[in-house]
Amino acid sequence: MKEGKRSDRVGEQLRMEIADLLIRGKLRDPDAKDVIVSGVKVTDDLSIARVYVRVLGEADEARRGRVVRALQRAAGFLRRELGPKLRLRRTPELDFHWDELIDRVEGIERALHEIDAERRESSQEDES
Repeated sequence: MKEGKRSDRVGEQLRMEIADLLIRGKLRDPDAKDVIVSGVKVTDDLSIARVYVRVLGEADEARRGRVVRALQRAAGFLRRELGPKLRLRRTPELDFHWDELIDRVEGIERALHEIDAERRESSQEDES
């Protein structure tokens, strides 16, 4: 028997196939350049795939919006390209979102470093 939920396996296959299409330059939109597919969550009924993306390097809020909009515009094309590769009865709808998890993790790390620095300052002041 195969390991894991079917929706998880389909999500991982979608992540790899979408990344491959983007790497091979199948989208001509310049806003869809340097995009990384960081994860895909598929509903249990396999009808919708929530695709999380980032870009190489830093991206301000405006760039993030342009990337997601470009991918949303290309969703139909990407679904048509993915259909034969997935071998599913119906290819999931693609819903693109900016992956904010890394931003949150970086924010938490910064906060922890600041707390650590404050503790060190405080302990050095106490020793003097």
